[in-house]
Amino acid sequence: MGVITLMSVWVIPLFILFVLVVAMKKKLPAYELFVEGGKEGIDMAFSLLPFLVGMLVSITILRSSGALDAFIQLISPVLTFLRVPPEIVPLALIRPISGTAALGLTAELTQTYGPDSFIGRLAATMQGSTDTTLYILTVYFGAVGITRMRYALKVGLLADLIGIIMAIVITTIVFSS
Repeated sequence: MGVITLMSVWVIPLFILFVLVVAMKKKLPAYELFVEGGKEGIDMAFSLLPFLVGMLVSITILRSSGALDAFIQLISPVLTFLRVPPEIVPLALIRPISGTAALGLTAELTQTYGPDSFIGRLAATMQGSTDTTLYILTVYFGAVGITRMRYALKVGLLADLIGIIMAIVITTIVFSS
């Protein structure tokens, strides 16, 4: 058994043991605190549910209405001029909204074009270079009751745009033949 495998098997049990020893040393009721934390987690999940449902409905409407396809057709000449495959646009637009939807699109692109194709490599690079900004803001800001996102939204979306641009540039440099 390798060192990494051995560590991965023992890290969580040792962490739990460490927490229990510290709780016992500080004379804290570990089980009761665990149950209380679980209750708070369930309350948090229920409070976030409306935000998550709203986000998922928005994504479904965007894809089902044909608005996404119309947008891609509109910007297709510019993308072709820049040598960016139009097939990647849905991933670039969905990635800041939903990680699950983006992963589904990445799998679809990889299955359609192949993992060693330019589009497959670009989709994988883009998946790893960006984040689910709107999901993160919805969950974390919603969890603590913040309604004004101000600069967090702007900076998060700017970081996603830079990640998308750099994914295109780096994939083009590394994998173009």
